[in-house]
Amino acid sequence: QVQLVESGGGLVQAGGSLRLSCVASGRISTGYAMGWFRQTPGKEREFVAGITWSVGRIRFADSVKGRFTISRENAKNTVFLEMNSLKPEDTAVYYCAAVSGSFYYTVPWDQNQYDSWGQGTQVTVSS
Repeated sequence: QVQLVESGGGLVQAGGSLRLSCVASGRISTGYAMGWFRQTPGKEREFVAGITWSVGRIRFADSVKGRFTISRENAKNTVFLEMNSLKPEDTAVYYCAAVSGSFYYTVPWDQNQYDSWGQGTQVTVSS
């Protein structure tokens, strides 16, 4: 497992943008996958986007396709979630997650597959 720390959340108006960062401490091997999830009160945590560490294969939830991008900077053990055209329904606590394995061309989307989690960062989109 690795330790993950998110940053970049905040309050933004609808249509605006935010960039979340997730810094991982510990050894990130080539087979790792990193993901972003979000959760609102009373709802299940849902997959937003993910990326494989070495190949850079990406996957998005349908609700954010075309608006969010995910990238990583391997040298800094950092994953980014660029969120554009934000909507009030994007309001949630956003969590960074990581899992080790052989994730090169497949991005896991089930939260139960991930074994390291950050503390979360609040994103609030006002209408």
